[in-house]
Amino acid sequence: MAKTSTSFFCKNCGASSPKWVGKCPACNEWNTYIEEVIHKEKTDFKSTWKKDTHGRSLKPVLLEDVEKGGEQRISIQDLELARVLGGGLVPGSVVLIGGEPGIGKSTLLLQVALQFKNKKVLYISGEESETQIKMRAERIPFSNNNCYLFTETSTQKIGKAFTEIQPDIVIVDSIQTLQSDLIDSTPGSISQIKETAGDMIRFAKETGTPVFLIGHITKDGTLAGPKLLEHMVDTVLQFEGDRHHVYRILRSTKNRFGSTNEIGIYEMQSGGLREVSNPSEILISQRDEALSGVAISATLEGMRPLLIETQALVSAAVYGTPQRNSNGYDAKRLNMLLAILEKKCGLRMGMQDVFVNIAGGLRVEDPGIDLGIVAAIVSSYENIPIDSKICFVGEVGLSGEIRAVSRIEQRISEAEKLGFKTVYLSKFNKLPKSKSGLNIVEVGKLDELLGFLFG
Repeated sequence: MAKTSTSFFCKNCGASSPKWVGKCPACNEWNTYIEEVIHKEKTDFKSTWKKDTHGRSLKPVLLEDVEKGGEQRISIQDLELARVLGGGLVPGSVVLIGGEPGIGKSTLLLQVALQFKNKKVLYISGEESETQIKMRAERIPFSNNNCYLFTETSTQKIGKAFTEIQPDIVIVDSIQTLQSDLIDSTPGSISQIKETAGDMIRFAKETGTPVFLIGHITKDGTLAGPKLLEHMVDTVLQFEGDRHHVYRILRSTKNRFGSTNEIGIYEMQSGGLREVSNPSEILISQRDEALSGVAISATLEGMRPLLIETQALVSAAVYGTPQRNSNGYDAKRLNMLLAILEKKCGLRMGMQDVFVNIAGGLRVEDPGIDLGIVAAIVSSYENIPIDSKICFVGEVGLSGEIRAVSRIEQRISEAEKLGFKTVYLSKFNKLPKSKSGLNIVEVGKLDELLGFLFG
């Protein structure tokens, strides 16, 4: 009879303790330790892998003796996912994708699996049957004769499948459904997630096989399980969007092999997810007539310039305290811009309700859209529309000055490509001598901008 023991795990960071403690010594959180049953056996997840240690040294080596050769990435047909990953899939990497239920995580990875032509893909599902996966695959306009399905949750059986099939790509849907025979606790518990994720990472590193893990999220929007899970993997991607709208955004929050500022945009259709190569077109709404409170701003997401529509609504406060609400834009920065408009431009914003929205469901942290936000607010306040062929680029300082922004050439080029005629930007931006057909208006203060726009 195997010996059964219990241990306590922190729900926040995954630290373990032989007894319950009120405050976690690792993350300093209170009342996060829960008890789980651990059942140790003489079994091992590792089998005879198809490859060696993937170039890893079995003894310590000097840093200067390590060969620098670049890592050969595996090309992905999905250009949006390839961009977010940093140009392709790194051998031996572990990618964790999280998102709300029904957002399209399984559809995205099944679509990626079917796009590989000369790679053997193993799709492991602990949530759906083979028939359900087959029905979804029939709706996707891709096919792969080397895509294997395995509906199993035991990591010991999955390890045997690795040895038999010897896959080139592994997809696990989802990590919370896997369980190890070494642990007696239920699937999804902290100890199970730590053990099974460790098994998958060990397989990826020892064989050089890329592994995709789908992760559930909590009601707070964070990945379910210990925070340690995000530290263990190489890349963490967040799949965002509203299930009632067609557009989805794939955002990188951690990437050891690329930038964390890149995003990928998809459109959910009946035949799967369609890549949106020109997101500026979906982020700018089509209007039949000129409307007040709307301005177009040029921003950057990673290396990609985007033109987005900033919308504002300003109305007299009916109740005593004026409301300040923003979607896709920092609420504290909005309050700062309103204070600057009142102090430096003389606009009475203190008794006005102000609502700001970034069209398309995008969340923007680039301060370069400050000028567009201000223009939209004043346009709604004065009830004067802004020409739809005008674009704004600039950061607003506390004294009302308009500051320069980075990579202004790419922003201007994107505006010109989409047919804009005029760009308002900071006079402190040093523009190259190019033959741009745009009318570039340089301004240094907010009152100058308002004078040009509203007289």
